[in-house]
Amino acid sequence: MRRNLRPSASFWESARIAIESLGKNKLRSFLTLLGIILATTTLIAVTSFVHGMDVYIATKLSDMGSDGFRVVRIAFIGNFDAKKFLEMRRRNPQIKPVEYEFVRNHSSTLKDIGLQTWRSVSIVRKGQALTGVDLEGISENIPDLSNIEAGIGRLITPDEVRRHAPVAFIGNDIRDHYFAGEDPIGKSISVDGVTYEIVGVAKSKGSVFGQSQDKYVMVPVYSYLKTYGLHGEIMMLAKAVDPRRLMEAEDEVRVLLRTFRHLRPNDDDTFTIFASDTFAKAWKNLTGAIAATAIGVVSVFLLVGGIVIMNIMLAVVTERTHEIGIRKSLGARRADILNQFLVESATLSLAGGIVGVLLAYMLTLLVRTATPLPMEMPAISVVIGVGLSVVVGLFFGIYPARQASKLDPIVALHAE
Repeated sequence: MRRNLRPSASFWESARIAIESLGKNKLRSFLTLLGIILATTTLIAVTSFVHGMDVYIATKLSDMGSDGFRVVRIAFIGNFDAKKFLEMRRRNPQIKPVEYEFVRNHSSTLKDIGLQTWRSVSIVRKGQALTGVDLEGISENIPDLSNIEAGIGRLITPDEVRRHAPVAFIGNDIRDHYFAGEDPIGKSISVDGVTYEIVGVAKSKGSVFGQSQDKYVMVPVYSYLKTYGLHGEIMMLAKAVDPRRLMEAEDEVRVLLRTFRHLRPNDDDTFTIFASDTFAKAWKNLTGAIAATAIGVVSVFLLVGGIVIMNIMLAVVTERTHEIGIRKSLGARRADILNQFLVESATLSLAGGIVGVLLAYMLTLLVRTATPLPMEMPAISVVIGVGLSVVVGLFFGIYPARQASKLDPIVALHAE
């Protein structure tokens, strides 16, 4: 194919020449761009994972809001220490309903506080069993504290909690399994031999990490404790009167619990309090480590890819020395030759960046459909990935382009 040997090649002509060279030798082109492709794919894939987890943390794990926190027996947010965990298991007693009542009656900085406990059970209706259901014993305000709303019927009332009423508020998975096409209100289900009358069905919350959030049955907490006692995990969910007083509310609950448990000033807490920002801080520390590793890997790929592109461009300069001589003899300036080869180098790396974006997109779709990981590709990662590939092409194309621009036209014309 004859090239238009004008003194200076336009931007689009230089880009066309680069694209033509990619198509002439596909294997060489693939190996040339492999480093750029891997770098872009890695960068976007990691960014998609982190972004997806950010959304997950913000919308699912941190559903307590800016004014909410929880009190549990043991919690590890961040690095797990087996020795410390065993020590806490020995030292920390279970949260008890009487402690919940004490905190509720004596706190002045809380807008609301609830009690919740849970276990996995099988439920039965008309001889048909459903396994892996979360049975939750709750105070009447837990749905509000957990952002759960009634879609059909109503929530459990304070009176039903006080008198240990055998009533249940169910998730959508229970309704779909047992009551598809019919009204479940007033009907009953059996849990470990106890019959509960359904008073309401929650609005669907969907799934997280591939696990449904609608496969549960809520019953009054004292009905639950009457059957199972204090076995299992029990926690308090609380909201401060104002987000700005969150730390004050946490401190007040800490003091009240320590007082109730007769802990001395130098004794460690025998419970754990955590809020939404605890998740955020732990995730921030983890993403920092992920980002540092990803930057290292991406940097290596970019360096290797850039060096390969530079070597290929040096070979291209050698192959087209005669052409460069003709252009210079027709009046092309050094800047014209320099720009031409820079555009070709940038176009090559841009092609690698685009392929990397496509691979990252397919990887994101595959992970989202085949695994519970919530990957989500942000547009900014595509811009950064493609932009970096172009920058690498320009940077590593400078030396070959300078070599081409410095060629003596007489010497170049005699080259074959």
